[in-house]
Amino acid sequence: MLFGLFWPGVTPNMSYLVLARKYRPQTFDQIVQQDHIVRTLTNAIAMNRMAHAVLFAGPRGTGKTTVARILAKAMNCQQGPTATPCNACRSCSDITSGSAADVFEIDGASNNSVDQIRDLRDNLRYMPAHSTYKIYIIDEVHMLSLAAFNALLKTLEEPPAHVMFLFATTEPHKIPITILSRCQRHDFRRIATAAVADHLMAICRSEGRRLDEEGAGLIAREAGGSMRDALSLLDHALACIPGDISGSQLIAMLGFIDRSVVGDLAVAVCRAEIPAALDLISRIYDNGWDLKRVYADLVQHVRNLLVVKIGQHPQRLVDLPAADLARLSRQADGLSSAALGQVLEFLCRQEQFVRFAVHPRLAMEMVVVRLAQIKPALSIDELVAALDDLRRGTGPAPAVAAVATDAGPPPGSPRAAAAGLSVPGPAATGTPAEIWAKVVDTIGRRQPSLAAVLAKSSLKDMAADTIVIAPAGGDFQAALIQQNLAAIGKVCQQVMGRPVGIKLVSPDHSACAVPATVPAPDTATPHPPVHHGAIGDVLDTLGGTVIEIKSI
Repeated sequence: MLFGLFWPGVTPNMSYLVLARKYRPQTFDQIVQQDHIVRTLTNAIAMNRMAHAVLFAGPRGTGKTTVARILAKAMNCQQGPTATPCNACRSCSDITSGSAADVFEIDGASNNSVDQIRDLRDNLRYMPAHSTYKIYIIDEVHMLSLAAFNALLKTLEEPPAHVMFLFATTEPHKIPITILSRCQRHDFRRIATAAVADHLMAICRSEGRRLDEEGAGLIAREAGGSMRDALSLLDHALACIPGDISGSQLIAMLGFIDRSVVGDLAVAVCRAEIPAALDLISRIYDNGWDLKRVYADLVQHVRNLLVVKIGQHPQRLVDLPAADLARLSRQADGLSSAALGQVLEFLCRQEQFVRFAVHPRLAMEMVVVRLAQIKPALSIDELVAALDDLRRGTGPAPAVAAVATDAGPPPGSPRAAAAGLSVPGPAATGTPAEIWAKVVDTIGRRQPSLAAVLAKSSLKDMAADTIVIAPAGGDFQAALIQQNLAAIGKVCQQVMGRPVGIKLVSPDHSACAVPATVPAPDTATPHPPVHHGAIGDVLDTLGGTVIEIKSI
């Protein structure tokens, strides 16, 4: 026995239809943004070239089952087959209400066994009750088992003349190729955000309610290209919010993520404003928004900023209303495309770290802090301009037209500054030991191991143009100094202010077994020339070394 509780004088009423059912399109003209499919089907009907097996594939909520029903009406309409079903005859009315005797809608997920397909195949031989065609609409057809697909193969290829198959699926890659090859395939596309928003506002006008553009855009973006999802969200909003519906009400009552907060967070991240970014993350956390979803929106927003910055037609690449595109353009002002690309690359690399984090807030804060510590990259144009300045002698460092050797970067070049070498200045004063200590200290900023060997070595003599050194230790220490004689000579020139040659002797003043003298740099003898002056600039700026020069 079943018991029910009802208020006195009140009868249950379940006649309300959700918007997705109430406003389901009934003709091809009412389909939203699937013109390529509508055009193909209407032309096929008009030319009597309609295939007996059709597959509709695409994302959820884009109109696959709806188009299948309209096609069934078009084929079985009393005036047809026609591309414009009347929606008044018996066949059209039965299909609209879901009670058609000759149109079977089958759920592939719950009717996926081979026995059920065999029963379907056995019923194909019977003629339609009162229509032209017996039509089978199988939704989520990819859920059929492999045995069920195999049982359908022969029938699908050569069905009776009065039978049509209409398949719908969101995962066509799961359907065997033997089935795909027997069907005419139509791929549905995601519906543009602007088209979804316009459709929602039109439905609200039909319902006697008002939905502003901001609210429609919020719902459309949350739907992600699915009209059914958008209508479900609109149903929720109409039940939750009395009167007119605005974007701020949707954010407050339905928990939608405020896009302006995501935009502010993206700008703060791109400009390395850590305090502002951390405050925004705290605000997002306090509002109860899903931080992982916010991070995904952040990545998407930075991508949109980059597209707006470098794209000539961003409206084709960013599916947003004109007002949001204008806001993106304002946010992109002052941000370079190179910096935006660097930020986007880093955020994409860290997406898995945030997605699987136990504490998403902590993970997002770590990503923001680490991102702010990355030095911004220079664009190619900026590098070329810097090299031109170096070549003309107008840049921060003097132009260099010689090839850098293994001895190290030329004095005064950016590479030398990065290595900790000083710019040539006035000659150092003091005793030879003090001058040699300065030389060792300067070398230690770049090559600590070489400086340690030189510090243990003995300074035998320091003449006007030659310094005599006796290496300490064994052959390894002597070979290390021998390999770096040119570099030691350059540092001595920087410290002493004049060209100096380096000579190695043994501790007992006998000659070394290998050539151990490097001549003092001769200012009259230039370095080996390069084929283009920019090569020397590149070597000094980027820290390269010329291995070989060939004429081509």
